[in-house]
Amino acid sequence: MNLTELNKVALAMVAPGKGILAADESTGTIKKRFDAIKVESTEDSRRDYREMLFRAKEAMSQYISGVILYDETIWQNAKDGTPLVKLIEQAGSIPGIKVDEGTQALPQCPGELVTAGLDKLAERLKKYHERGARFAKWRAVIDIGHGIPTMTAIHVNAHALARYAALCQAAQIVPIVEPEVLMDGDNDIDRCYEVTQRVLNKVFQELRVQRVALEGMVLKPNMAISGKKCPKQAPVEEVAEKTVRLLKACVPAAVPGIAFLSGGQSDEQATAHLDAMNRIGHLPWGLTFSYGRALQAAPQKAWSGKSENVAAGQRAFSHRARMNGLAAKGEWTSELEKKAA
Repeated sequence: MNLTELNKVALAMVAPGKGILAADESTGTIKKRFDAIKVESTEDSRRDYREMLFRAKEAMSQYISGVILYDETIWQNAKDGTPLVKLIEQAGSIPGIKVDEGTQALPQCPGELVTAGLDKLAERLKKYHERGARFAKWRAVIDIGHGIPTMTAIHVNAHALARYAALCQAAQIVPIVEPEVLMDGDNDIDRCYEVTQRVLNKVFQELRVQRVALEGMVLKPNMAISGKKCPKQAPVEEVAEKTVRLLKACVPAAVPGIAFLSGGQSDEQATAHLDAMNRIGHLPWGLTFSYGRALQAAPQKAWSGKSENVAAGQRAFSHRARMNGLAAKGEWTSELEKKAA
């Protein structure tokens, strides 16, 4: 393992004013997104859509540090035969790959999940590295509900995240460690804070046990936020203050950066929360974004599967990328949002 090189890639992933595009939707998930814009999900339409994003030069070169790809996408070529991985590199971004294989029911723990994909991961990582991937992503899912999460679910998922991270570093790939506490329930922000604190503490304990070099990873957590069904939604300032306090309590300063997931927040909400956190300042690590839907909903709608709409789709993508790039520096305002829209 060359830690200097891993650290260099990790720092580039969280460079000031840049963030990560999560374009790693599974075939099933992107079908739902395409259904919403009345586009048939085929290998070609998925390729065309992602090629549109990767060829959006302004967005990619100025605001996107890296792109998380799905297994299908990393092997695809653009219409002109250029590997999509090369398009990302040519734009000055770093190609990455989602390596988990989704979730399955956790035995003896009703309503809880564990992420699969550790089997043969070492061999897969080797092939992905040869193809150009320099970082990877593994998502663990923790739900909040009556009697959950259990310590079992937290422990099993933290262990798998750390095992994945160790295998990535052995393959000279930077791991994005993503423990996502879902925001789907009726819990308030303080319950989310308490659960996320337990999860992060366990994750970092497991990372240390498995000798993962913290300088060569990026953390992708949820924010401390109210559940979607909670009658009282915490305001932006409270989300920012509590999330920063939580991270300072749990995340060692050796970690180069934190790239938040949007987790079902609206486009503007995800941007506003990130901006408010960066305005607090004096943080030991970079705080940026690793958004999927919050970066892509607008360009998908503008594109709608039509080649004549490619430029409109790219403009919509560039706008969202720029807004989040500003938020990653604490320079976003709702006035800028309206002006550029």
